[in-house]
Amino acid sequence: MHLDQRTGGAKTAQSERSERHSIQSVDRAVTLLEAIAEAGGECSLTELSHRTHLNISTCHHLLSTLVQRGYVAKVPVRRSYALGARIHYLCNASLQVDLPSRAAPFIEQINEKTGETVHLAVLQGDAMMKIAKRESRHPVRVDTGTLGKSDAPHATASGKAMLAWLPEDDMRRMLSKGLPRFTQKTITEWPALIEALRHVRRNGYAMDDEEYQPGVICVGAPIRDHNGAVVGAISASTPAMRANDGHLSLMREQVVSAVRALSSELGAHGVQPGTRVAAE
Repeated sequence: MHLDQRTGGAKTAQSERSERHSIQSVDRAVTLLEAIAEAGGECSLTELSHRTHLNISTCHHLLSTLVQRGYVAKVPVRRSYALGARIHYLCNASLQVDLPSRAAPFIEQINEKTGETVHLAVLQGDAMMKIAKRESRHPVRVDTGTLGKSDAPHATASGKAMLAWLPEDDMRRMLSKGLPRFTQKTITEWPALIEALRHVRRNGYAMDDEEYQPGVICVGAPIRDHNGAVVGAISASTPAMRANDGHLSLMREQVVSAVRALSSELGAHGVQPGTRVAAE
């Protein structure tokens, strides 16, 4: 009985030591991530050791784990380490929790100025999600469906506004089921879609000219975060019967102005129509 108690005590002490070690490892890993960020997003192993006061061997082991999980990326040419894509994923996920409330005043303003239905969409992994909607003020309005995952990013203004700034590999992952046809105007071939997205990047906004629903025309523009990455889009939809040149011009002005102001609130700066990006 006494032996069992001592064994149990030994196991408890071992467990406590293991827990302390685990917590220390997490703390050190976070310290490394913060050090890379403070260094401008990229840092050599030697400099990280100096900044964090950890020996090089400890840094190397922790960085190896962070690389495997995608939170850090190796930069072989410069023999350094940079923040990985997984960090951006977490940032975007965090932003999306807050985005509907941040976007609400802008959505309301577009709705008030144009009278049309306004949507907020975001990227979640390889999917586009509609997460907020303000219905049209007009008696005759478009039925834009329910909130949730979209099956037509290639055919909608919001979808094209976000796709346009993604690398082509990411586009193809989002559209892994192909480019299904929804109307006679839907783009169903990759070369045509790539060309359309070049126009989106050039203009700073996207159009859906009855490509998803017959009789419905939409204007959408991208929302950017503090890194300049596209994290969502706002779009306005109108029945074709109201889509004269003056009304479409008003919709474009309101949507583009709103996303610029919202992106500025999120820390984005210096992104204007006509900016050439890597996806070109």
